[in-house]
Amino acid sequence: MDPSPSHNTTTRSLGSQSHCMEITATEVHRVAAPPARTMAQKLGSRLKETFFPDDPLRQFKGQPARTRWILAAQYVFPILQWGPNYSLKLFKSDVVSGLTIASLAIPQGISYAKLASLPPIVGLYSSFVPPLLYAVLGSSRDLAVGPVSIASLIMGSMLRQQVSPAEHPLLFLQLAFSSTFFAGLFQASLGLLRLGFIIDFLSKATLIGFMAGAAVIVSLQQLQSLLGIVNFTKQMGLVPVLSSVFHRTNEWSWQTILMGVCFLVLLLVARHVSMRRPKLFWVSAGAPLVSVILATLLVFAFKAQRHGISVIGKLQEGLNPPSWHMLRFHGSHLGLVIKTGLTTGIVSLTEGIAVGRTFAALKNYQVDGNKEMIAIGIMNIVGSSTSCYVTTGAFSRSAVNHNAGAKTAASNIVMSATVMVTLLFLMPLFQYTPNVVLGAIIVTAVVGLIDIPAAYAVWKIDKFDFAVMLCAFLGVIFISVQVGLAIAVGISIFKILLQITRPKAVMLGNIPGTDIYRNLHHYKEAMRVPGFLILSIEAPINFANTTYLNERILRWIEDHETEEDVKKQSSLRFVILDLSAVSAIDTSGVSLFLDLRKAMDKKGIELVLVNPLGEVMEKLQRADEGQDLLRPDNLYLTVGEALASLSSSVKAQSTSHV
Repeated sequence: MDPSPSHNTTTRSLGSQSHCMEITATEVHRVAAPPARTMAQKLGSRLKETFFPDDPLRQFKGQPARTRWILAAQYVFPILQWGPNYSLKLFKSDVVSGLTIASLAIPQGISYAKLASLPPIVGLYSSFVPPLLYAVLGSSRDLAVGPVSIASLIMGSMLRQQVSPAEHPLLFLQLAFSSTFFAGLFQASLGLLRLGFIIDFLSKATLIGFMAGAAVIVSLQQLQSLLGIVNFTKQMGLVPVLSSVFHRTNEWSWQTILMGVCFLVLLLVARHVSMRRPKLFWVSAGAPLVSVILATLLVFAFKAQRHGISVIGKLQEGLNPPSWHMLRFHGSHLGLVIKTGLTTGIVSLTEGIAVGRTFAALKNYQVDGNKEMIAIGIMNIVGSSTSCYVTTGAFSRSAVNHNAGAKTAASNIVMSATVMVTLLFLMPLFQYTPNVVLGAIIVTAVVGLIDIPAAYAVWKIDKFDFAVMLCAFLGVIFISVQVGLAIAVGISIFKILLQITRPKAVMLGNIPGTDIYRNLHHYKEAMRVPGFLILSIEAPINFANTTYLNERILRWIEDHETEEDVKKQSSLRFVILDLSAVSAIDTSGVSLFLDLRKAMDKKGIELVLVNPLGEVMEKLQRADEGQDLLRPDNLYLTVGEALASLSSSVKAQSTSHV
């Protein structure tokens, strides 16, 4: 139905004891019905917006068959996009950044593997194969792939609940590889099924609190290495860890403490220098490897392992051995493996995509979230068969990669080649590396996860989000990492449910001298219109909130009638509902309007609807068989037009009675 204006040039005045306002109507437009669409068209549109909001097929439109095949290959393998145009200049930049992140990845890989209670060599394996795969499948130019602290901590803590890595090392390793397989399967499935919006339930506030809490727990766990304690608790909470530390003072080693403090200060100073002067990024990037070399030389020169300083020991030489035969898809530990895989998969996926998008925004290019999920998922599936555990894009390595001037994902290939050389020829050099320096490296890496400025910003903007963040933080440090994460997600979902079940509805008033109607509590100059109750519903209407809206609107009417009796104003004749912000409605929502219409008819009040949107209009038309709800004199395009037309009708009726 095309908009058909009807002209009205009368000027009217509505008075009360408190004020007088003048309303002038010039033109009233009819509300057009939405274009007719079939059920298949509606379903197709809804599915497209849900699963394909980025419209990945738009690049194929109007292209010849050969071009489509090339574009399809480039979509699946992003390396085919930048590979043909790769130049020596780009290679030089990628070599510098690749070698730089390798100097960070090697000591971090060893450290994070120990954090997951896995053999140190597994950390290096996980820094070799996954980066190669990501360079082929990933869409980020800056993401540096490898093991990360949070996922390592979660995997180690969850698997240790049922299996001891000291008593059953082979079984523990099998469960770690199997968990990695399920993590990859879950990640790739999310990408293939276009279900990436699921990870959005981890809000920014949740992640800030969770990451900070996990960083505290990871740092506390390193007290075992930094103090030289042998018998340390396997629990992750703040209280058990501190209790274990102070009940084992007899095991503290002053030599270990001295070395730990020295290298921790060195690493923190290097980090501070690089933060203050980004051009000196190589200082913090190279500090971990320099610390490992210095600590190893000191231990070897002074035979420090004989004086209470524990060392890594001999590491296996050679490239990744196959591990597909170690994957366990049956047995009593299958539930644990799946649960661990899902948890680590969600956390690592969230971190990887967030890091990729952060650096993509800095360089003004796009990262495809679903392609990233597929790339990270395949990376972990293949990694589980090549002696790797869960990997993703790490913030610290990616920041170094970005600052070092990485131009393409080839920097991951350079890093992987450097790790390969290390695995083949340099493993004997790590035999005397002390565990204390690995603990210092981990502490330095996770300190950056405690983002106090971001927490303060959340406090300023939204106190409820701050409460969610605090619950995540406290849940992680006092209970466990996975329980803290579950609490935070649960509270975030509760917040969403609260917003759905208690939608915002406000009372509008006219700003004098204009045709504008705004929230009375927001705009103090806005004035009520005598005889009219103007309400705005600012959320979709569905089964979860119809009862609340019905009660709230009827209570507004009762309050308005009470005020009229007290102030002896003109009686309430119209309730105008502005539906401009109601984007969707269901059967219960339609019933709400029908029930309101009946309740108001009994009171002698007319229900008027303003600007119902397409879906809302269509469903109301289907339900309004008697044409009582959507009569032309009860349906308007704007609040101003509704007021003008209705007040004109009231005046005309008054004149005819006289």
